Amino acid sequence: MTIASHKFAKIPSLTLFSVMDRYIAMELLPPFLFGVGAFSSVGVAIGTLFDLVRRVVESGLPLEIALQVFLLQFPSFVVLAFPMSTLLAVLMTYGRFSSDSELIALRGCGISVYRIALPAIILSLVVTGITFLFNEQIVPASNYQATLTLNQALKRDTPTFQEENIIYPEYEDVEQADGERMRILSRLFYADRFDGQTMTGLTIIDRSKDGLNQIVMAENAAWNPQQNLWDFYDGTIYLVSSDSSYRNIVRFKHQQLQLPRAPLDISSKGRDYNEMNIAEARDRLEIIRFSGDEQKIRKLRVRIQEKIAFPFVCVVFGLVGTALGTKPQRRAGKATSFGVSVVIIFTYYLFSFISSALGVAGILTPVMSAWLPNLFGFTAGGLLLVRAAR
Repeated sequence: MTIASHKFAKIPSLTLFSVMDRYIAMELLPPFLFGVGAFSSVGVAIGTLFDLVRRVVESGLPLEIALQVFLLQFPSFVVLAFPMSTLLAVLMTYGRFSSDSELIALRGCGISVYRIALPAIILSLVVTGITFLFNEQIVPASNYQATLTLNQALKRDTPTFQEENIIYPEYEDVEQADGERMRILSRLFYADRFDGQTMTGLTIIDRSKDGLNQIVMAENAAWNPQQNLWDFYDGTIYLVSSDSSYRNIVRFKHQQLQLPRAPLDISSKGRDYNEMNIAEARDRLEIIRFSGDEQKIRKLRVRIQEKIAFPFVCVVFGLVGTALGTKPQRRAGKATSFGVSVVIIFTYYLFSFISSALGVAGILTPVMSAWLPNLFGFTAGGLLLVRAAR
């Protein structure tokens, strides 16, 4: 069946979901589904399968656990395949229309390129929504579960959240004599190491009480969830007046102090970026803001913006693919469309990688680094489509 068989004399009905729309949609779906299967299979084979086979052979990972981890990690490759499949489907479909002169027939009926491209743009928007849902609701949870399953199977006793050099500064706004409010350090929490249960090598500088500063040094400490405070062991408290004069020294074996839980949260929420959705990543960002680690803060802000921007790659690829596919061409085989798709995908992701690195380095803002590839793609796709419409 070809478009010509649908009596194009009747097509000037420019309403949505016309015969032409349904025809183009049905032509887009098979290559899209093929692309999802093909790109997902290649991605999961390279990214997971080989590594799991190596763990089965070298580390004795049980086959059923390997299969479980494989299935849990599969959604993360499906979501990566959605934009690429959109590009492949649009290129193959419109390329065939062009080589079979069906586009000429449509334009001869008075239908513009923009109207012909509409089904592909709608498909791109639908896939964008699906990608966003997958990225938010399925992929982070399945990735996190895959990590837990693998760690338990390999009997990794070391917690994934173990960290060193934990620093948690706490600030407060203080009104100065001239009425101006100034943000000053009220408390500084430092620990050499955290093993998931206990922090060791602690030093706390506490300036939160008027007229009295205290410095707490302890061998170790642990969070007491029943009483919502910290249990410190084997330490010393130095009490210092606000004029820096000596007040007292208290040695203790066990001392409970009412300090915030935030240092524990900084250490224990060690999920990878791919294991958090946007809400969890923002919660994590609020916690690490207190650490003052600008590199971590900037990197997480970039990753959050990338999570928002990534689904719109489907629209970029849909627009670019439509513009290239509607160009007049004598022959546009599936191999040609696949080759063009690979070149565009490689170029786009290389640009995205460079832009992301510039964002993490602080050269670009997080928003700019995440959205610059999309803006470039939208502009290029729009210009190409305008040119094809002439």
